[in-house]
Amino acid sequence: MTHFNGPDYKPERDDARLSAQQAAIFELVKDGQWRTLRAIAQACAAPEASVSAQLRHLRKERFGGHAVNKRYLGAGLYEYQLVPRLTDSSAK
Repeated sequence: MTHFNGPDYKPERDDARLSAQQAAIFELVKDGQWRTLRAIAQACAAPEASVSAQLRHLRKERFGGHAVNKRYLGAGLYEYQLVPRLTDSSAK
């Protein structure tokens, strides 16, 4: 089971919401397409700041250790690409 953390994190209040949010984001971005935070946020009905945090979480070992690439588009805008980590069970 994955565990979120932070100074304001309360498992009984936040775990179900954050887990569902992360699952929705992962389902969208696992295809490896480049997307802006805004595009991900709109598709998943989540705040852009939350999407950014969830993408950072997805890089962590306890959340899958996936590669999250970032490229600059200009005018302060970036887009992101998730490259799912292959596990022994997913390689079969």
